[in-house]
Amino acid sequence: MIALLFPGQGAQAVGMGRALAERFPVAQETFDEANAVLGYDLARICFEGPAEALVATDVCQPAILATSVAAWRVAADRGLEGDLAMGHSLGDYSALVAAGAIGYPEALRLVAERGAAMHEAGLVCPGGMAALIGPTDAEAEALCAEAGEVWAANFNCPGQVVASGSAAGIERLLEIATTRRVRATRLAVGGAFHSPLMAAAAARLEPVLAAWTPLDPAPAFLSATTVGLEGPETLREVLLRQLLAPVRFGAAVEAALGMGVTRFVELGPGRVLCGLVRRVRRDAAISQVGEPEDLAALAVA
Repeated sequence: MIALLFPGQGAQAVGMGRALAERFPVAQETFDEANAVLGYDLARICFEGPAEALVATDVCQPAILATSVAAWRVAADRGLEGDLAMGHSLGDYSALVAAGAIGYPEALRLVAERGAAMHEAGLVCPGGMAALIGPTDAEAEALCAEAGEVWAANFNCPGQVVASGSAAGIERLLEIATTRRVRATRLAVGGAFHSPLMAAAAARLEPVLAAWTPLDPAPAFLSATTVGLEGPETLREVLLRQLLAPVRFGAAVEAALGMGVTRFVELGPGRVLCGLVRRVRRDAAISQVGEPEDLAALAVA
């Protein structure tokens, strides 16, 4: 079984998708469609930057979606078929496009609204995120509780937990981590994602999600929020809850392995998810498609 993996915010880099678009018409068409739906030149920002524009939450999210869908379409044209689709946070939307549960234009509109809502919530309730390297999940949660106004937001893999919270709370967490000799790194993000401080974003996104009619995912969709297979009747609720709840990516990888997945293929910018999968299962078979040269090594089973 093959699991298709789609990255979330943080995977972006200036130049992403450009080589795919230059080489493959379906990739260029994917970016052209994004430009038309969104009403601005998203492709130019992806291909040329500036980095300051690409990192902005309201632009970054549709940019990663477009790049991921472009990579998936190119790989699918060359025979890649998945038995399971899954993503990391924002990557859920790319996974649902690949699973046919949502059309690409509608996904672009939803993600644009999601990014704008999260950006606005970050202005209303300023916050940040920090990666904790080394502690167990329980130890990381204890550090967050001690800091106050901080919550475990991403359980990425054994020994890597991302915390999210108020600006003051993250400062306290970093101080505590230094005292306890726990490696901690502040992340360059625009808010306290996957925490209660995103309540305003959830309220703004709820009516937009309510207007969407999900289709049955095929291949199946595995949520890293619930760590379970989700269908049309629960997708709106899951994507709304996702804004406030932690991403349990490591547990989702374990669940995929338990379902019989033998190979993971990451589609989109960066190789972050491949690295996380390897931290969960050292001998896992992984591939990544983000550049044309990646296709040569993609031995489709």
